[in-house]
Amino acid sequence: MSDSVSDLIDRLHREAGQDLPDEETPDVGIVMGSDSDLTVMSTGGDRRGAYDAFVDELGFVEQTDYDEPPEERFTFETSVTSAHRTPDLMAAYAETAEDRGLEVLIAGAGGKSADLPNMTASIAYPLPVIGVPVQEKSVDSVIGMPTGAPLVAVDAGKSFNAALSAAQILARQHDEVRERLVSYHDDLRAGVGDVSRELHDEGTVSFSNK
Repeated sequence: MSDSVSDLIDRLHREAGQDLPDEETPDVGIVMGSDSDLTVMSTGGDRRGAYDAFVDELGFVEQTDYDEPPEERFTFETSVTSAHRTPDLMAAYAETAEDRGLEVLIAGAGGKSADLPNMTASIAYPLPVIGVPVQEKSVDSVIGMPTGAPLVAVDAGKSFNAALSAAQILARQHDEVRERLVSYHDDLRAGVGDVSRELHDEGTVSFSNK
């Protein structure tokens, strides 16, 4: 076992034993099989990702230090836990997630053997896990869980929706998150109304040439 992986596993177990208040721990954990998945799982890819949803739309903050949480109440953390190259780290993250204060996990992986979401869901159970197939070819692997082993999944590459779904889970217990979700949806609704009015009133040609 490499020293870095061993250190990370030890850190997870240490944090799990601290029994910190919920407001001091990350609410959502984002894990991926490789840092090459980061553009899809977080931000900067062809479409907006989970980071964009949490930070830009819902006012969450990324927590990078478990012992020194940010002032913001709602936070998330991001890690790489490969199911194939570091199965021990993946298992440690999943089995300590609930004790570390996490309320929901988002797990993404690419390739045809995208096992991270499935294995994370199995080990972290009953903590809810939302799977993100990083590529189209990963869909069957992510959604192919047997009966009795639940894993919610979004469409390929849509970690933004996974973040919204995670927030919906949190909103059942936290009115502030619910209000942020409603505000986000109201903005979407207003945007559609504005575009519809402009298209109708200006006409197709004028609207398209803006």
